[in-house]
Amino acid sequence: MGRMTATPASTPDSASATNRPKRVLLAAPRGYCAGVDRAVIAVEKALEQYGAPIYVRHEIVHNKYVVQTLERKGAVFVDQATEVPPGNIVMFSAHGVAPTVHEEARQGRLATIDATCPLVTKVHKEAVRFANDDFDILLIGHEGHEEVIGTSGEAPDHIQLVDGPGDVAKIEVRDPSRVVWLSQTTLSVDETMETVDALKEKFPQLISPPSDDICYATQNRQIAIKELAGQAELVIVVGSKNSSNSIRMVEVAKQAGVPAAYLVDFASEIDEAWLEGVTSVGLSSGASVPDILVQEVLEWLSERGYADVEIVKTADESLTFSLPKELRNKDLRAVARQLGAGEPGEPAEPAASAKE
Repeated sequence: MGRMTATPASTPDSASATNRPKRVLLAAPRGYCAGVDRAVIAVEKALEQYGAPIYVRHEIVHNKYVVQTLERKGAVFVDQATEVPPGNIVMFSAHGVAPTVHEEARQGRLATIDATCPLVTKVHKEAVRFANDDFDILLIGHEGHEEVIGTSGEAPDHIQLVDGPGDVAKIEVRDPSRVVWLSQTTLSVDETMETVDALKEKFPQLISPPSDDICYATQNRQIAIKELAGQAELVIVVGSKNSSNSIRMVEVAKQAGVPAAYLVDFASEIDEAWLEGVTSVGLSSGASVPDILVQEVLEWLSERGYADVEIVKTADESLTFSLPKELRNKDLRAVARQLGAGEPGEPAEPAASAKE
């Protein structure tokens, strides 16, 4: 790989692109957020402590490489907890689950580890609190996304999904003075606020959540992408097609005016035709992407003349989360076997003790 330099975020100069050497503008921050790092380590730690298999309901995070790597280590990914044989350990993904899923695991005689991102848990708790106060809750998010399904499940009688400004016209509430909006944590900040503005126009007394629901990492990566988009002719985002925050980064880059932006899982997916006439390539990665995949893209670009790498830093990140508390129980595998030997619906007390 070529020469790497660090530069602060700045506005693009007026020099012609043709007078500049080929370069890569590498976003910082990028890649793993605290919630993803916690979830991936949780799977690895569970495999280390309890041995394979560790079942995981849905992809632990939305990244093809991460899922394939964990599968090779002994993780088994399933669509539903009901697919897991009794007496096993099942982990819930970083995106969170509805209370009904916890009940399915209990009925299925499973020991559980909850790897839900704490920032998603915060939204769940907000939903429960506002539902208990009998508010109508307008959840801004994408229909079918696992996080939206999990949050909606906390208060299904109080939550309505708002999938963008176009949904606002059809929203009806019981009392316009008791309405609050919450959001999926991985949305585009700009698009979310556009939806909020439309909701406030219809419901002037709309209440905002106590703090931002869109996570810090999602916001930071979008800010960095906007900076890259102002200086590059091409932006490449490393991330999987089912990663909401990665998709949003591509959209934000295009909205910020970059001529072309693409999402790739691996360097091998880059089309050399994208580089035609390009001197500056902006490069970043979604919040569920390990940096090894970014390094492979840098090597691929270096082999094609983009040897100089400038780090464009727009924020510092130092947040970390503690691992799921269930991992403190060294005997969780034994607890799982105990549960498996019981009858459906009986293991409420043992399952609860497994989480202490």
